[in-house]
Amino acid sequence: MRHTSLIICFIIAFSLAGCSFKDIKREASYPTRPEASGSDKIIYSTEKRDTIWGDESLTSRFFNKDKDKNQGTGIGVNSFLWRASLDTISFLPVQNADPFGGVILTDWYEDPSSQGERFKINVYIMDRQLRSDGVKVSVFKQALDNNGNWRDSTVEKTTNVQIENTILTRARELRVSQQSSE
Repeated sequence: MRHTSLIICFIIAFSLAGCSFKDIKREASYPTRPEASGSDKIIYSTEKRDTIWGDESLTSRFFNKDKDKNQGTGIGVNSFLWRASLDTISFLPVQNADPFGGVILTDWYEDPSSQGERFKINVYIMDRQLRSDGVKVSVFKQALDNNGNWRDSTVEKTTNVQIENTILTRARELRVSQQSSE
């Protein structure tokens, strides 16, 4: 096995060594540092180069808002669902928010009006489209026992659905307000 990988490495090395650089002037299209001026300023070429992405740049390919106005730009999930989720759970301290993965994790929150209970919510945005099944919410509840330790408690099954519906309603409101402003 070791000999096989060594042979493959030699083949790759010899293949690359056999490549010739016919057009040395092409290097001028890359950023270069001026040698004689003593300046640290980098000069960038304005010559358009071919890329593996074709005519589009990487940014315009993945974050182009003209492709689908419902998706938004700059994040990996639906922007309306993302914003609505943050708006809905804004009273909770956010522990982690990943806009590319569509995950919002909150820290424990104890409501001052109901001492001895605390809640934590995880929101998962499942799709780039604004759909009713595009968001999933998990609610966790703990209560203090007689010894002062936090113990897991049951959460009503409708609580998750109510928060999901609140997020979806807010997302629709955001979408309608954006469409009316355009």
